[in-house]
Amino acid sequence: MPLDRPRVGRTSNSTRAGSASLPAVRKDDGRQLARLRRLCLSIPGTIEKLSHGEPTFFTPKRVFAMFANNHHADGHVAVWLPAAPGVQDALVEEAPSIYFRPPYVGGAGWIGVELSQVDDDQLGALIREAHQVITAKDRKAGTLKRPRQHKAQ
Repeated sequence: MPLDRPRVGRTSNSTRAGSASLPAVRKDDGRQLARLRRLCLSIPGTIEKLSHGEPTFFTPKRVFAMFANNHHADGHVAVWLPAAPGVQDALVEEAPSIYFRPPYVGGAGWIGVELSQVDDDQLGALIREAHQVITAKDRKAGTLKRPRQHKAQ
């Protein structure tokens, strides 16, 4: 006597990826990246490199801004920025349609910013603050390092 088992494997045409019922993939047409690039590179010493497949902006030593163009189909055309303690929670609570906790770095207090929802003045202020957060960490780390002492031979 055959056992009744749920069917496993193929799905119906109406639920397959690429179906007309799924939302369109949201990607930047180049305008948001151009804005981000212009604002980040206006900070002296900024270096742009690809990191994890996306344009990323560095102080000479550390990342302070990372473009996220629908990262893993999350629907955000955004920038991820480090923030001072407590800022992430306050911004997400205040404006959840603009700010979000990004994957990977969100646990370290970084903030995701939906680029189409902020003007250049607001975005520039957020970027400058992120840069200051990172350069402050660099300065603090620099003060903790001790010069190497060479042993006499």
